[in-house]
Amino acid sequence: MEHLFGSEEWIQSYKDEVNSSGRYKKVAGNWEGDFYFVILADGLMDRDVIYYVDLWHGECRQACLVENESDYRPAFRLESDASNWRAIVNKKLDPIQGMMTRRIKLQGDMSKIMRYVPAAQELVNCATRVPTLFPGD
Repeated sequence: MEHLFGSEEWIQSYKDEVNSSGRYKKVAGNWEGDFYFVILADGLMDRDVIYYVDLWHGECRQACLVENESDYRPAFRLESDASNWRAIVNKKLDPIQGMMTRRIKLQGDMSKIMRYVPAAQELVNCATRVPTLFPGD
């Protein structure tokens, strides 16, 4: 069953994918940090969406759709328009490259993320395994 990108169902399916990934458990065993993934409205989506993801030692402890940005104070915030997020989920944009070219804006300690590139790559791989339907598909 496909899940609409930007929905609570999508982020819960993503959490399940992360937690079932043996590779993520291995490469993120020392990672501690949480994120806001901010999807900005563009021609693809008609409203901004914020996902909160709490990652801790190879596990996703929490993942949810956030209505009020002040609900959490994550260590990292990744922001980009919906078309770029679609490109990430479809493996057409590497998120590290997206950050370096400023297609994705990062708030937080970039050096910490760079120490865990394999973990970041596996998080993207998990997103590509979520059966995803984008608005307009």
